Amino acid sequence: MQEVPDQHRSEAPPTVRCAVITVSDTRTLETDTGGRTVMDLLEAAGHTVVCREIIRDDPEPMRALLEVLREEAEIDAVLMTGGTGLGSRDQTFETVSQLLDKPLPGYGELFRMLSFQEIGAAAMLSRATGGLMGRTIVLTMPGSRAAVRLAMEKLILPELGHMVREARR
Repeated sequence: MQEVPDQHRSEAPPTVRCAVITVSDTRTLETDTGGRTVMDLLEAAGHTVVCREIIRDDPEPMRALLEVLREEAEIDAVLMTGGTGLGSRDQTFETVSQLLDKPLPGYGELFRMLSFQEIGAAAMLSRATGGLMGRTIVLTMPGSRAAVRLAMEKLILPELGHMVREARR
């Protein structure tokens, strides 16, 4: 059973071109530790950050940006931090979910399972989600550095190239 994923991983692109988007009403490039962590981990793994944005937690500009990124041939994946909680301003889950052609429920499920091991029942408050928007991978995660590190190290980086390979098929 293991040989199929190994074969697919061996056929995956070694470098993935990513957009890193932080959803926040208060962060700036200087104060956005979650987005900076995503960028640092991507670059350390040999991937390329093509686009870096901070946008307000507002569905219309978020949707517009994602629609533009979906059409960008040089972007394979969009990695988003922030706006995944239950607060009245948290709109990332709703906005991204409406744009996904193929949801990837296992991503959010695994994130919450791993998060539960670290923070307990509060993990259920995360609405991390992901999937395909056209042929572009979109994955969301909470904005805290600990949550970003967990998602990136345990889920995203180990499978990013594999996901892009599958999305291109």
